[in-house]
Amino acid sequence: MALRNAVMAALLEGEASGYDLAKGFEASVANFWMATPQQIYRELDRMESEGLVSARVVQQDRRPNKRLFSLTEAGLDVLRDHVTDAPAKPLAIRDELMVKLQCVDIADARGIEEVRAAVEERMARSAAKLARYQRLQERLLAGRTEDTYLATAKRVAPT
Repeated sequence: MALRNAVMAALLEGEASGYDLAKGFEASVANFWMATPQQIYRELDRMESEGLVSARVVQQDRRPNKRLFSLTEAGLDVLRDHVTDAPAKPLAIRDELMVKLQCVDIADARGIEEVRAAVEERMARSAAKLARYQRLQERLLAGRTEDTYLATAKRVAPT
């Protein structure tokens, strides 16, 4: 998957600035795609030159003008094609903590304690992420069953 697909997926929610997209990445697609703000801005410029997004300038007082991006029909076509193209590649996991766990049995007491603390921190972050997902699910469903939501919702992706 290319960064452009993740950016276009985020733009399905509507017009956004590069700053908005970078912040949104942290809260939404960062769970499955990481990108720095600089990478997002570069990709937006490329996508604009290819006609996949359009930008309009918003005049601002006391701050630099900002550009708001939206998907073009060509961008929507590329995104539709992405949904139906080749199956997604399997996830490659590169996790330093997993490497440390693999060899923790040769560590001294200090090393074991550091790995234990890192695992506990990871568990706490994972529990917090799960709680966010559960709150999002509750908000999206709003008392409906998943089947009812999927049959009636205008869009099924989180906003």
